[in-house]
Amino acid sequence: MTTPATTPPDDRGRCDWALSAPDYVAYHDDEWGRPVHDTAAWFERLTLEGFQSGLSWIVVLRKRLAFREVFAGFDPETVARFGDDDVARLLGDARIVRNRQKIEATVANARAVLDMADAGDDLGAFLASYAPDPAAHPRPATLSEVPGSTRESTALSKALKKRGFRFVGPTTCYALMQATGLVDDHVAYCWRAGAVPEGPRGTGPGSS
Repeated sequence: MTTPATTPPDDRGRCDWALSAPDYVAYHDDEWGRPVHDTAAWFERLTLEGFQSGLSWIVVLRKRLAFREVFAGFDPETVARFGDDDVARLLGDARIVRNRQKIEATVANARAVLDMADAGDDLGAFLASYAPDPAAHPRPATLSEVPGSTRESTALSKALKKRGFRFVGPTTCYALMQATGLVDDHVAYCWRAGAVPEGPRGTGPGSS
């Protein structure tokens, strides 16, 4: 008898979305909602969430290794130097999502990351400064209670756009917060709910 593709490898409860494709289980269990700490990791998450815009996350997740390769491990200094020839090269690479606006946004965002660093701002600390107070963000009981965006993600979106970032709408910013542990949206019956230490909290303008 063939095991259904949506059956998890054990009987632990999980967020419903994690059961919709086999690729999701490991991502959910091992990564989603866990804090990240270095600039390249933050930049990767920001970039991939931007590429997801208008698509299913599974499409981006399955292309993630290729994204890492073509974007030089998401090193902002390297990506910031990409020019027209690099954009053309990426548009011809079927292993990634070939969207000119999103590719050009990634290059622009890498340059924005460097501009922040030149101004003395750390990308991770800046993003984390917009994380909501956990006490004011109740755990969702079911998937239907998980918001698509929040006041904090809207504020973060506006702040990033002011600094030259693209493809950083409120929904994208909220997905970034969820993925990096700035909010814990594992539903109440998920084994991962509350299992991960609270993510980093910055001291930037979003912390007030």
